[in-house]
Amino acid sequence: PRAIIEKMYGKEVFYEDAANEIIPDAYDKAYDECEEDIVSAPEVDVVQLEAGKPFIFTATVALKPEIKLGKYKGVKVAKADTTVSDDEVMAVIEKERENSARSISVERPDKDKDEVILDFEGFVDGVAFEGGKAENYPLTIGSGSFIPGFEEQLVGAEIGKEVTVKVTFPEDYHAEELKGKAAEFKCTIKEVKEKELPELDDEFAAEVSEYDTFKEYKEATIKSLQDKKLDEAKNKKEDEAIEAIIAASEIEIPAPMLDTMKRQMVQDFAQNLKQSGLNMEQYFQFTGLTAEKLLEQVEPQAVKSIKSRLVLENIVKAEKIEASEEDIS
Repeated sequence: PRAIIEKMYGKEVFYEDAANEIIPDAYDKAYDECEEDIVSAPEVDVVQLEAGKPFIFTATVALKPEIKLGKYKGVKVAKADTTVSDDEVMAVIEKERENSARSISVERPDKDKDEVILDFEGFVDGVAFEGGKAENYPLTIGSGSFIPGFEEQLVGAEIGKEVTVKVTFPEDYHAEELKGKAAEFKCTIKEVKEKELPELDDEFAAEVSEYDTFKEYKEATIKSLQDKKLDEAKNKKEDEAIEAIIAASEIEIPAPMLDTMKRQMVQDFAQNLKQSGLNMEQYFQFTGLTAEKLLEQVEPQAVKSIKSRLVLENIVKAEKIEASEEDIS
């Protein structure tokens, strides 16, 4: 019974739940009625919460700052080079060729770029460590998948013969107990596979694209690279123009506005991680970062994003730019 709970813990035991129930709707109503341009989450302070009296709280928010817009007409930026070289075209084609390669088993010592199937076990000071053992592990030599120095020492290893690989774990390694430690790995190559690349002919073109001939495929690759470079040049030109306008403007960002943007960026990042099958705890474990450090990292981008938006909004206002119903449709 409520009376017994209030007698044991006091009437105030329900106040926090009551406040949490009331504040969101009351704040939303006040927000809708407010004509100010609010740009931060509210900082709530309960002023009065007593039985028989009106519930009073304040919500302190940051307002969109007034800025002094600098020169935005006649801004000059460097022209980007959008030419496409033969090397760039062939690099794209070679990448597609690599993707279409067949892996075939070979009876020889491994070399760079080979895929090997290996067993390994790691030891620190002669003692095997957790997570340092695997069987039938696929590894592409030269991929950089393992810690520096590991893959290079496997080059030339013969199938079935044990090789000892000596490495030192990086100081920033994610496992605390292995940071900076010297280790030995006992490795045995069980299979070596090399890539068999397809010929650059019409058959290859038909397999990797919608074109029947290699000539058509190459021309389409050139066109795709040109379009990409033009898009990149356009975006670069716009970014540099906005940066120049920001530099010529006077902008003071309220701390709560910046804090809100930083937290929104971290939330967006966490959502993207989730779609990749990771969560923030795993990310922090892998990178050694903390929530506070991540907020510090995103601050420069948050500042740039806010300033860009503010100058563009003020240019829109100054130039009286409006979207018509036709534009929206």
